[in-house]
Amino acid sequence: MCDDERLTYRDASEASRSLAKGLISAGAGRGTHVGLLMPNGADFAVAALAAARIGAVAIPMSTMSTATELRTLIDRSDTEFLLAAASHRSSDFGALLREAVGLDPHAPPPLESLSAPTLRRVFFTGGEDMDHGWTMPDLVRSGEAVDDGLLAAIEADVSPSDDLVIVHTSGSTSTPKGVVHTHGALLDHLRVLNGLRDHRPEEILFSNSPFFWIGGFAYTFLGTMLAGATLVCSRAADPARVLDVIERERPTMVNGYASSIAALAADPTFPRRDLSSIRRGNLYPIMPEDVRPADPGLRPGMLGMTEGGSVVLAADHENDLPEARRGSFGSPVPGYEARVVDRDGADRPAGEPGELWLRGPALMRGYYGVERFAAFDEEGWFHTGDRARVDEDGHWYFLGRDDDLIKTAGANVSPAEVQDAILTATGLPSYVLGLPDPERGQIVAAVLIADGDAPTPDAAGLRTALAPVLSPYKIPRAVRAVPGSALPLRSSGKADLGRLRELFDEG
Repeated sequence: MCDDERLTYRDASEASRSLAKGLISAGAGRGTHVGLLMPNGADFAVAALAAARIGAVAIPMSTMSTATELRTLIDRSDTEFLLAAASHRSSDFGALLREAVGLDPHAPPPLESLSAPTLRRVFFTGGEDMDHGWTMPDLVRSGEAVDDGLLAAIEADVSPSDDLVIVHTSGSTSTPKGVVHTHGALLDHLRVLNGLRDHRPEEILFSNSPFFWIGGFAYTFLGTMLAGATLVCSRAADPARVLDVIERERPTMVNGYASSIAALAADPTFPRRDLSSIRRGNLYPIMPEDVRPADPGLRPGMLGMTEGGSVVLAADHENDLPEARRGSFGSPVPGYEARVVDRDGADRPAGEPGELWLRGPALMRGYYGVERFAAFDEEGWFHTGDRARVDEDGHWYFLGRDDDLIKTAGANVSPAEVQDAILTATGLPSYVLGLPDPERGQIVAAVLIADGDAPTPDAAGLRTALAPVLSPYKIPRAVRAVPGSALPLRSSGKADLGRLRELFDEG
């Protein structure tokens, strides 16, 4: 359930069956790319299941996308059909799609867009003011003429090796990568994870992970379905309303982005809430005192990545670790091989840091539109770009990225992407970096290189300038300006990021 929605397994089966027939009637089938521009909830669940039933490839899309980002996602993924909410919070997806791909919901379909030439049809879950042919009810009605035998035959033809989903990374490069997972590999991996976390049918899971990223789509949504358990979520922006849902639905486990849950614990109504049903999870700020760890740093972490189908390093328990194991991420999840190597690909000794390499059947099939050799080496190893070490007893530790990615509230932000956007919007070169933050892990910060008398934007002004082109989590929350002559440099001639960070310590 999500807020006041309730979707049973039987309802999901019947609704996805009707929608699958609608997709068939519109020309979709095995291998068709179906975009999902929807927030967490019943509509997303039904749409994802409908696509899977007929062998179509689901492509979840971030509901935080700007028109520019949305155009890129649609075009780079070769999306042919798009199932979209009419709006979510302050986003009007009809207006966004008009700007992104020239959609006119009052003109007869199909869509013909030069900026997204493969996109032919868009169907909105709402949008009563739209002409016929652009809504999900229209699509479902068209499927009534599809023979049940045809649907059954199409379903029977779907195989474990077929592509199930293309999940985009949250920004590990200037353009998010489309990560392809197949039915069999991803579902088998999630069964393993369910065994590790003892996810059973009687579990009631509350999660704040968005379904358009791998943690929400795989670990939360599909994992809960495979377990036959109950999933609770909320789309509310008001923390008190989210707490209403949690208190009413009595979850037994809470999981997701702990950095995004601080607003709930800070809400004035939180002290009087009865959340005693929660027995485990990683959203520590809202867990009852009798199960909340006194020192969260002694609980084993979990390392997840889009390419790995969600969690790749984890412990088989949720108990406190001894002090000597502080920061441990357990070990590779069953089915994964892992190595820590140096820059030449040689294994590092126990305790020494290096790059994490992974190999196993749960890994992505590859990046969409990218040759396999660009993602894997000749022996099938995926070079993650993450730094790690493993101790003499086989406990693994995640040390961060080899590159300069900023990790903020569970999402990756590429400094290069933000720097390009700042240059385009303001004409100013900049350096973008991450600053430690107790709630979000890191926040995005920018140092603008400003020479002359021209005014430079502050954080609010920069946010206004960047809002049309960047998702909110990518926009710098802290801004400083320095003249080029005062830019601190290292001996290599490159900017000294450590000294740039010190600018933010000066108030």
